[in-house]
Amino acid sequence: MLDSQLEMIDKIGYLLLKKGIIDNKILEEALKVKNEDSTKQKRNLAQILVQEFGFDHDTIFREVAVLYAFKELNIRPDDLPEERVNEIRRIMSSRGDEIKAAMLEHQVIPYAFDRMREKLVLAAVDPTDRFLTKIAYDLNAKKYEINYLRRRDYDKIINIISPPENEFLRSLEESNEELQIEHEENVNEEELDAEINKSALVNLVEAALLEGVRKGASDIHFVPKSATRTEILFRVDGNLQIWHVQEGTLPEAVISVVKDRSKGLDRFEREKAQDGFIQREIDKHIIRFRVSVLPMVGTELKNKFESIVIRILDDRKVIRDLGKLGLVGYAKDAFEKAINRPQGMIILTGPTGSGKSTTLIAALYQVIDPTVNVLTVEDPVEYVIEGARQLKIGYRMNFEQAIRAILRHDPDIVLVGEMRDKETAETAIKLANTGHLTFSTLHTNDATSAVSRLYKMGIEPFLIAYAINIIVAQRLIRKLCEKCKRKVTNLDPEMFKRAGINIDEWRNIELYEAVGCDACNHSGYKGRMAIHESLYFTPAIRQLIVKSGEEVNEEVIRQQAKLDGTLSLRESGFEKARAGLTSLQEVIASTSEE
Repeated sequence: MLDSQLEMIDKIGYLLLKKGIIDNKILEEALKVKNEDSTKQKRNLAQILVQEFGFDHDTIFREVAVLYAFKELNIRPDDLPEERVNEIRRIMSSRGDEIKAAMLEHQVIPYAFDRMREKLVLAAVDPTDRFLTKIAYDLNAKKYEINYLRRRDYDKIINIISPPENEFLRSLEESNEELQIEHEENVNEEELDAEINKSALVNLVEAALLEGVRKGASDIHFVPKSATRTEILFRVDGNLQIWHVQEGTLPEAVISVVKDRSKGLDRFEREKAQDGFIQREIDKHIIRFRVSVLPMVGTELKNKFESIVIRILDDRKVIRDLGKLGLVGYAKDAFEKAINRPQGMIILTGPTGSGKSTTLIAALYQVIDPTVNVLTVEDPVEYVIEGARQLKIGYRMNFEQAIRAILRHDPDIVLVGEMRDKETAETAIKLANTGHLTFSTLHTNDATSAVSRLYKMGIEPFLIAYAINIIVAQRLIRKLCEKCKRKVTNLDPEMFKRAGINIDEWRNIELYEAVGCDACNHSGYKGRMAIHESLYFTPAIRQLIVKSGEEVNEEVIRQQAKLDGTLSLRESGFEKARAGLTSLQEVIASTSEE
């Protein structure tokens, strides 16, 4: 088909084909759908490519916006002034619920009103939507202009302006049921059954799942506090905060509802640890929850208390771009060099919840392609990794058995979730030494101590030195809220003295401190970021490890790493403070001195 003929047939298709976003086959199939389209909207090719062929909305419509000269709004939703948010909210509600519902359906917001020109600016994720004209008319706009708004920005703005309702919370508030039960010497299972079947308790648990996802929590905790009190907490940005306190209800009833809503849990078992899972569709996304149940000692001997922690596994949080991990300078260069070698080991170390898995998955996505066999052994599996074969751990094949089995399964790249013992570590080291790129994690305080840990497990220094490409220690620290952070005008000498830092080195640096506002729940911080210490195995580092005697000299290795360009975790954090991303107090509290 000639270019001129194609351009006459469909300008959008011609543009996308020339830019390499679609190929001839996709174009022909999409044009066929367009010609046979029986929907009333008479969809254009861009709409069909997104709706029928699964193309990324913003990739397609950014090109459409350029083609038809729609202005693109480049905004940061979190930084919208409160006056602008209130004005958008006011206009959306000014003509009644029906028009507001139409705007939500067609994903358009009245972004601004130019009073001088009496012109309304509509921001739409699909500026070619024919219904936008009717919306402008319904809003009584004499003149209007349509701008293109990225879908992800639209979603964030709508969550600020008109957050989705938690229907379970509403049902809970509307319910007049008394969630109480007579307290007896032993748990009466019939009474408990009657209580947990009340819709109010079910609504409470479902509301917690929904609200935890929407608030960006990493975990939800259900903690019995007394015979009739249960606290529900969210872990947000690394800190626990109370979300709801359930009074007048047996904790056993609340816990039993969680168990009943989960797969793999026995409601009547209250004496041992249990693991289960939950899956829900929330805001059009499938969210998985990992449920951990532990028996605990309570203040009441009559009660059988259990603590529940639910880990929220939201695949939307998976990072595939190494550039978004926060690795900079030497750490970034060393990490990229290490993962692009054909063999060897990449080890991430740090405490639970420090983002090790996130970093490993992002690294895996850089090396996965159809020409390699990628196997992962994790217990439990948290996120689905496209292009990898993730082995299923169960009672017929445990973690250790899976580790041994992968050697016979022709792997190219292997992810071992954690080196728990000598056997696991030896197998991982063997994989790295026999031509495989191997990723794994350890629980140590810094990168250098990971070398000692492997040595004390019984791994030979020669194997450690020549199997490992890099060890990266990682921590998560809180980011200052962009809306309320404030420049530091007076440095606190006591803080610098306690931390062992020379205050004179910081006098000419622009630092910021936490303040607190509505946007960050008055904590002064919003979101977290990673800091890293990268121990790249240079020839000098390898020689130091090979020459180790009865124990590894961590200090000598640390000094050599510093000469090579490695920053400690604290120094990495200080770089973030110098950039105005976090406070000195947060870095000092989250890292230790050398």
